[in-house]
Amino acid sequence: MQDLTDLYQSVILDHNRRPRNRGKLPTANRVAHGDNPSCGDQCTVYLRLDGDRIGDISFEGSGCAISQASASLMTLNLKGKTVPEAEAIYADVHKLVTTGKVDEDNLSDLAALAGVHQFPARIKCATLGWHAALNAAKGDPITATTETHKD
Repeated sequence: MQDLTDLYQSVILDHNRRPRNRGKLPTANRVAHGDNPSCGDQCTVYLRLDGDRIGDISFEGSGCAISQASASLMTLNLKGKTVPEAEAIYADVHKLVTTGKVDEDNLSDLAALAGVHQFPARIKCATLGWHAALNAAKGDPITATTETHKD
């Protein structure tokens, strides 16, 4: 079990140090911002929707390692998905970060977020980018904050 924990921590650290899909997406047709004032996390998500499919996605922001790594992982997992598929993936991520239970049949790099459940104050950090992405996908420009989403 310790080996798995070490692997998850290395994934989080890697995505924090070298975030994927970081930067403003010039072809974005949807943008939403997330703010976690309790710990200072900020995340702006840029989407290019092609119909109901996320053709491309990126993010900009600052904050703790968990928020930045989660946003990076999110971009990799949502690119090419439909909005309903993205919502289903988020539901799985939310379950993962609140319970720590990893679906062994559907193991992915997102399992690295399982340890977040041990730190309830960090759940909002891990989900902030996801809320911003879903707001963007729905065309909702309202800033996602810890007050507007209850994790």
